[in-house]
Amino acid sequence: MDRIPRSNVVHKFEKRSLLIAINCVAALSIFFFGYDQGMMGGVNNAKDYYQDTMKFGHEAPDGSPIIDDTLLQGGIVSIYYVGTLVGCLVGGWFGDKYGRIKTIALGAAWAILGAALQTSAQNSNWMILARLVNGWGTGILNAIVPVWATETAEHTSRGQFIAIEFSLNIFGVVVAYWLEYGCSFYMDGRSSFVWRFPIAFQIAPLLFLFGIVWIFPESPRWLVKVGREEEARYILGRLRGETGEDMGKAEAEFQDVRNIAELERKTASRQSYIAMLFGLGSGKLHTGRRVQLVIWLQIMQEWIGIAGVTIYAPTIFRTAGIGNSDVAWISGLNTITYMMSTLICVFTLDRIGRRWTLYWGSVVQGISLFLAGGLSRAAQNHPLGSSEAKSLSSGAVAMIFLFTATFGATWLTVPWLYPAEIFPLEVRAKGNAWGVVGWSMGNGWLTLLCPVMFKALHEKTYYVFAAANAITIPMVWALYPESNQRTLEEMNLLFAADSIWNWEAEKNFKILKEQNPELVQAAQRGHSVLDPETGLPVRSGSVARNMSLDATALSQRHADDGAYEEKQTFKHG
Repeated sequence: MDRIPRSNVVHKFEKRSLLIAINCVAALSIFFFGYDQGMMGGVNNAKDYYQDTMKFGHEAPDGSPIIDDTLLQGGIVSIYYVGTLVGCLVGGWFGDKYGRIKTIALGAAWAILGAALQTSAQNSNWMILARLVNGWGTGILNAIVPVWATETAEHTSRGQFIAIEFSLNIFGVVVAYWLEYGCSFYMDGRSSFVWRFPIAFQIAPLLFLFGIVWIFPESPRWLVKVGREEEARYILGRLRGETGEDMGKAEAEFQDVRNIAELERKTASRQSYIAMLFGLGSGKLHTGRRVQLVIWLQIMQEWIGIAGVTIYAPTIFRTAGIGNSDVAWISGLNTITYMMSTLICVFTLDRIGRRWTLYWGSVVQGISLFLAGGLSRAAQNHPLGSSEAKSLSSGAVAMIFLFTATFGATWLTVPWLYPAEIFPLEVRAKGNAWGVVGWSMGNGWLTLLCPVMFKALHEKTYYVFAAANAITIPMVWALYPESNQRTLEEMNLLFAADSIWNWEAEKNFKILKEQNPELVQAAQRGHSVLDPETGLPVRSGSVARNMSLDATALSQRHADDGAYEEKQTFKHG
């Protein structure tokens, strides 16, 4: 392929080795994301930072920080999420227009600038501006990296690859915490090095990401979208293989992508963020519904409690009755168990699906948070240092550990994977950006309120998070269709129903898939796209080229015996 530079790794690797290489680069970006999130927990506890430079607190006799201005502390943390909100919208627009690779490079460059500004901050105003800039870069990366990863992976293993990437995300949190823990011993923790070096450390992976992403292949789906079909077909061939039992996989998938791309060009004529939010002009694509689903899934991901645990872990463990001398190593141990738990999702997400992963996560997380609040309250009713208080505090800490581990195995990955899966190709990067908008809103809102909530409610804050977990169960059951083991091209059929309810979406999907097999040939036989009778590769034709999702006709009738029949067909233009 002459148009792809010879230095590109697509010429050197193929199939699983190429997918692993792509996901390693994606994981590098996700690692930075986790590191950047986890970093502020240690920074907030550095004396030079909170007392001498930002001036929102002072040191207690036992060495723990006393926060005098919780709004300023929370504001410095949360302004980052205003930046991610703006950045993700820029990243989504840029990614759909100029491609996934250029967008990743732009995000890395912008994040490097933000990290440099944070490292050199001299006061709270400077830090607020620096956090805003850094958040912009992170938002760009978060909007595009999951899209690039899902568009190159096979539909049977998308969840596994994204779960592996988010194991690296929590590894970033672990590295941030223990690096800051080690720095805290330098000059008895009173030097600005304690917080400046951990911030500067994130520049290293960002520089590497910026330099290496240029030699990686562009998303074949984006290439089809912009008319560079020869390049797209070559990259798909390298990703799926062209010989033996793999023969025909790439061709069938390529035809699916091309057919759906042609459909979407006719129906997704209005592609602005505002049009997407309200579903204007999207017809049966129902982009407005998809936008609302991903926004609220990301908001709830934060309000079930993880944002507070990640950034304010020391505060949480003090609330549970742990002494200041033990808070640091217990918080660090929690990040390690958190990281290890993400490996569970690698093996379960593609087996049990997105919905059941969220269900069991919400149940265990809600119970653990209710128990953490009750045990913390009970510990405070006994004399400090008594055996009863220590036992109850240990139980509360164990529940926080259980909550964090369960989150790592469930809710960490799905809200990031789902937005990258369900949107039409024409607006996939913008759609994923809407998910980052929800994440930014949930995180920003919560990190701003967390210091205030813990100061006013103490251990009762856990009950608020537990209630949020309970709310998610009926929400997911009623509104979120299952995307597991379905190709990206099948998502338009899954969301074609006019009803918002999941059971209606599934019913319509089954009917439409039977009536329009030419749209989803690559998914017809799971791993195999070879005809069982002839042994030849299944190839989807160009039948769909003259179809319009916008012209879907729906007819319903109830027979006398109570049977219900629904038919939904695509009109030919």
